[in-house]
Amino acid sequence: MRLWDKNWMQIEEYLHHDNRVVVPIGSTEQHGYLSLGTDALLAERVSLEAAEPLGVPVLPVIPFGMAPYFTSYPGSMSLRLSTYIELLRDVLNCLEGQGFRRIAVINGHGGNIPIGGLIREWICQPRDEEVQVLFHSWYNGPQTVVVANEFHADQMHGAWVENFPWTRIEGADAPPPKPVVARELLMNLGPDAIRELAPDGAMGGPYEAPDEIMDKVWAAGVQEVRTIIESGWVQH
Repeated sequence: MRLWDKNWMQIEEYLHHDNRVVVPIGSTEQHGYLSLGTDALLAERVSLEAAEPLGVPVLPVIPFGMAPYFTSYPGSMSLRLSTYIELLRDVLNCLEGQGFRRIAVINGHGGNIPIGGLIREWICQPRDEEVQVLFHSWYNGPQTVVVANEFHADQMHGAWVENFPWTRIEGADAPPPKPVVARELLMNLGPDAIRELAPDGAMGGPYEAPDEIMDKVWAAGVQEVRTIIESGWVQH
């Protein structure tokens, strides 16, 4: 359930019988011909679809992440690592203080991976009552990757693997495939150099896949997130 569809009293009542909550995190950055909000849209949607039958509340997606390498493309935002760490720390502190004890952070952006270090540090803090935090990048779940690889092994930024009906922009038609940009280059270039290397923002391969392929990828992603929310917790 969407947290914003409830009032505070309903959430307090929920906490009398369950202590799970989902925190989707994404990014606002260029995705070639797709929406600047692609990572945030996908993280929030996969969280909502996964949590709905379980009755677990889902916070609004945190729409900004760490993407300093894309800031030469207008509309792309990036937080400093120190800022992002403190933002997530504050969110976790609030949730713990209100009684949530099982927190699933569902990530939609590769640049946010370093936040896993904060989560590890945070859960190791001494406290009277255990709090569990699970960190899962939905697009990189093992079953989701297996399904995606059935179509194409190259799952590049701004290309087919992120091209869903809800990330497409009206009137922005995808061009034919182009050569894949080497990942090692992307890891070692600044924003201006990356824009020069990839003028349209996409990092190569097919720009789109048939909807039946994307439906399978999405279903796998939703199921993996649902399994984590439902049964990914350590049982004592």
